[in-house]
Amino acid sequence: MEPTFLEALRRKVEAGEPLSDAELEALSDAARDTPGPTLRLAVAHALVNAGAEREALRLLEALRRDFPRDVQVRLGLARALLGLERTGDAEAALYEALVLNPGDPEALKVLAVLALRRGELARARAYVADILQKDPFDSEARLLQAELEGVDMPPPPPSAPPPQVQALRPEFTAALLAALHRAGVVCRRQGRDLLVKLASGEVGRVDVGSLYAAYRDGTQELSAYVAGLVERLRGLSGLTLEAGAVERRVRPVLRPGGFEAQAVGALHRPGPAGLEVFYVLEDPELVHYVPEAALGQLGLSAEAVDARAWSNLEVLPAPVRPVVLDEGQVVLAESFSGLWAVAGGDGYDAARLLTEEQRRRLVLHAGEGPLRIHLGRREFALVCRESDAAACGSLARLGPAPDGIEGLFRLGDGGLERV
Repeated sequence: MEPTFLEALRRKVEAGEPLSDAELEALSDAARDTPGPTLRLAVAHALVNAGAEREALRLLEALRRDFPRDVQVRLGLARALLGLERTGDAEAALYEALVLNPGDPEALKVLAVLALRRGELARARAYVADILQKDPFDSEARLLQAELEGVDMPPPPPSAPPPQVQALRPEFTAALLAALHRAGVVCRRQGRDLLVKLASGEVGRVDVGSLYAAYRDGTQELSAYVAGLVERLRGLSGLTLEAGAVERRVRPVLRPGGFEAQAVGALHRPGPAGLEVFYVLEDPELVHYVPEAALGQLGLSAEAVDARAWSNLEVLPAPVRPVVLDEGQVVLAESFSGLWAVAGGDGYDAARLLTEEQRRRLVLHAGEGPLRIHLGRREFALVCRESDAAACGSLARLGPAPDGIEGLFRLGDGGLERV
């Protein structure tokens, strides 16, 4: 192929113009015969231009494996993921680009746009300021700056109803318990959880904190929300699940040693560093442990459940976000701080540290070498380099939440070990 024709195709792709079928085929043929990522990346962008993001994503994932240090591959990956509305994964790819090239303006501009869409104006302004500090004449950043300066919060409409006064957690818990007792549901408190006798006769464990958080995030009045919860809890039965449903929904979680006394009858096995591996069914609000007694009726072995649980989690890596500790609270950082959170927010983050894909993402952010781990919060896992004495000290001073795992851990070539 003539170099001038090939360069014309690349410029057309960079301008966002779709290629004809013949042009795309010619570019793909040239990419197969040319070493390096440049032309293959151009093919991926051409596919995105044509609205074929899924096909582009497969090519970009292969490029990431072949060229793990290439920043442009990460930026292309983020573009395809945004086209598929996978914003969280796109942000993770952008953070990976910043690890490879700190201060990369293209990555920062996309992160600024995403922050602006979410209404995180301070974060968006910080990204834009970082770009303009290095290049005051960056036209795209200056446009973003002008847009941010013109942002005003609209006043509430005159007919807007007054904000709902929501119950505090003790009132919420008392209302839930009273409603369950009135409905004839056998239940009792155990620490921060609620034990409920299910329709099958087994006992299920409910995370009251998750239920309360969902109530606070919603708009339902307390009595209506509690009534809906009671109906859900009355109908729960682990034994009515089919084996296929269990295999699709099962996830592993890490719990401290001796936790079987709190989750009586739940399937579990010894885990690393004196911890135990339990198995829960995916649910945004209820912690429903897989009962060991149900395996026979489901036709599943403990080994099969374990394998499927880890397989399910492997394909669900969490974003790795830079954070700082502010008076004992974990908050997102505006820039790299030496401390990261594996922040899926679904209770599986401690177990995610044992998956290959999550470890790969951690290496991209924190680099090679052993890591210090804090598992004191179920909603995320905190990570820093073991060589970073200041960050390790910060983790050591941060105690666990009542439902977290006490102590610090080391994650290295030997797996997870207690410090």
